[in-house]
Amino acid sequence: MVRFAQRDDLERVNELRRQVNDTHVHGRPDIFKPGFCREMEELVYGMWQDEDKNIIVAERDGVICGMACVEYVTKPESPYNLERKIYHINEFCVDRAFRRQGVGTELFAFARKDAREKGYSRMELDVWEFNEEAVKFYEEVGFHMFRRFLECEVEG
Repeated sequence: MVRFAQRDDLERVNELRRQVNDTHVHGRPDIFKPGFCREMEELVYGMWQDEDKNIIVAERDGVICGMACVEYVTKPESPYNLERKIYHINEFCVDRAFRRQGVGTELFAFARKDAREKGYSRMELDVWEFNEEAVKFYEEVGFHMFRRFLECEVEG
């Protein structure tokens, strides 16, 4: 079952967010701080209350096994860009114990339906290059690259 999160779900959502943070810390320890501090825990409560954001959860046998934190974004027209409405997925996680069981695909199907119902024509997310498993999954559910961020060391 996939649904919008209730307040009672947020502690478990934070456990999943902690898995995401651990993946980032492991993949880029030069950028991400280890641990999952109180400020990071509190962010989910702000997201849950924000009318421009939502949290989606997937449940199996009463256990929340996946989540997506989404944001409803409207970027105004500028001299460079047309106005754009974007259904942005800020955070996404399927618990390690539930991967490759269709949970992530179900989360994206729910998100697509939500986006369509709210009048969004595109969904966006970003993913770190080191997270090859996530990149592969996102491509499997229909995402493709449209922009890249590059980096280089100043020395060397």
